[in-house]
Amino acid sequence: MGLGWINPEEYSFNSFLLMERFQIRLIMRSGGWRNDKAEWRRCMGVALNANPAVRWFLERKCPECVDFVRDVAESAPALADPAEIRKAEVYALASAEDFVVYTTPEVMAEKCDFIRGWSAERLYALVGLAGKTVLDIGAGSGRLTFAAAEKAAWVYASEPVDTLREFMRGEAARRGLQNIRVLDGYVTELPFPDGTFDVVMSGHVVGDDWDTEIAEMTRVCKPGGWLLDCPGDSAGDMRPKPELISRGWEEVYYVGSFGKDVYTYRKRVHP
Repeated sequence: MGLGWINPEEYSFNSFLLMERFQIRLIMRSGGWRNDKAEWRRCMGVALNANPAVRWFLERKCPECVDFVRDVAESAPALADPAEIRKAEVYALASAEDFVVYTTPEVMAEKCDFIRGWSAERLYALVGLAGKTVLDIGAGSGRLTFAAAEKAAWVYASEPVDTLREFMRGEAARRGLQNIRVLDGYVTELPFPDGTFDVVMSGHVVGDDWDTEIAEMTRVCKPGGWLLDCPGDSAGDMRPKPELISRGWEEVYYVGSFGKDVYTYRKRVHP
C-alpha cells in the first residue's frame, strides 16, 4: 500500500533525473518500496529502455549501481506500445513515491499528511527555543525548520536532497526569515564541530542505525542541550519507538489531528 502522497500519473519518468546518488542507490538495492520485486524490475527495465537519458544519468550519478541498472534494463522485455511503456513508468514512479514527491516540494505541504496535519505547537511543547541555535536534520521541505525559526535565534537545516534545499532557501526568502541557513548533510555525517547546537531535532530520520545516528546528533549538541524526535501527524497508524526509550529518551504522546497516536521524544544531553 502506498503513502498516497502523489498521483504517479502526473509525474514524468524524468523525475529520476532530479534524484541524488543515495536515493538511486536505495531504490536500486531495494527494488522500490512495493512487495512485488519482480514486477518492479520488469517495469523499471522497460522504462529505462524507453528513456535512455535516464538510464545514462543513473549509471553515472550512482556508479556503484551500474551493473545492476544495466542488468535490469537488458533483462526487460522489449516493448514498443507507448501505453504499455507509460504503464511501466507509472509503476516505477509509484514504487518510490516518497523520493518522487521530493522533486516537487512545493506540493508537499498539501499532499503529505505528516506536514498537512501537523501543528508547530507540538514542537514548542517539547522544548523552549527562544534564543537558541537549532539544527534540523533531514529537514525536508522545512516543516520543523520554519516552525523553529519563528522562535529560535538561528536554525540550520541539514538536508541531503538538492531540490528540497533549494525549496527551503526560496521559501525562507519569501517569508522574510533571515535566521535560517540551509546546507547539505547526512544524519551520520553532520558538517559541524562538536557542541555547536542548543537543540538538535529530526522528524522522520532516525531509525536506520540508531546508535550511529544518535551518537552524531549528540556530538553536535551542547552539553545541557536537547535532542528531539518530532514526527508529523500521520493519517496512518504510528508505533512507539522503544529503541529511543531504551536509550534514555522521554516519550511525549498525543492524539494527532487524524485521530491517530503520535509519539514524540526528547533527551537532554548531560555533560
